[in-house]
Amino acid sequence: MYAVIHTGGKQYRVAEGSTLKVEKIDADEGASVELDKVLMVADGDDVKVGTPYLSGGRVTATVKAHGRAKKVMIVKFRRRKHHMKRQGHRQAFTEIEVTGISAG
Repeated sequence: MYAVIHTGGKQYRVAEGSTLKVEKIDADEGASVELDKVLMVADGDDVKVGTPYLSGGRVTATVKAHGRAKKVMIVKFRRRKHHMKRQGHRQAFTEIEVTGISAG
């Protein structure tokens, strides 16, 4: 059984017991979160697709950790113009473990 969820502006395919890094969620470590923006749930040949979300579809997960990703360097450079601008960015993430999927 797996589901496709929408969180943080991105879509993820998740299964029970899977661990993934999503955009930061405001929840303490060890807390349980409920993701209700479920796009699709598949259980073998039984596939349910929402328009755009499944009504009653729920994915529960526990927050394992919070962190920040590796630094991404942004360089803007214009040749022959004596112009170069550098900037770095580290995106915050939340690591979650999926504990349950229900189609509703």
